[in-house]
Amino acid sequence: MTISMYQASVPRLINALTNLSNVLQKAQDHITDKKLDANALLHYRLYPDMFNFTRQIQITADTAKGVVARLAGVDIPAYEDTESSIAELQERLAKTIAFMGSFKPEQIDGTEDKAIVTKRGDKETHYKGMQFLLGHAIPNVYFHSSMAYAILRTNGVVIGKRDYLGNP
Repeated sequence: MTISMYQASVPRLINALTNLSNVLQKAQDHITDKKLDANALLHYRLYPDMFNFTRQIQITADTAKGVVARLAGVDIPAYEDTESSIAELQERLAKTIAFMGSFKPEQIDGTEDKAIVTKRGDKETHYKGMQFLLGHAIPNVYFHSSMAYAILRTNGVVIGKRDYLGNP
């Protein structure tokens, strides 16, 4: 049995973002129950040189939508990065999930060797489709969602491994 590029990408990424959305709801409940300042959590970072909570969520969504769009050969939707509440971060995740859910397997399958080029400033990085998906995008989605999870745990939000994993 083989796993297709679609199976390895769209359903897994939707699952990860859905789990993250559920964790965000628990964060909102925590903020409400404890009467906390949401901005303190949204701007919290684990270490001074790390991204804050809001940016971790933004990068998670951007990476997920970016890999699916690149594999399918469509434009990546641009988001403004202006979220200033848990509700707005939830909207970003929902928008990303809807975008990824709009793809059919035939748009992604067969892209294992597709040339993918990413740019950061002046630097270009060249990948093949499978290498980009498995070696770059999926690890980045999990890394940034893990950092968001860690920030929430550090701030007392009652979540556990099952919340992170969801129901794969």
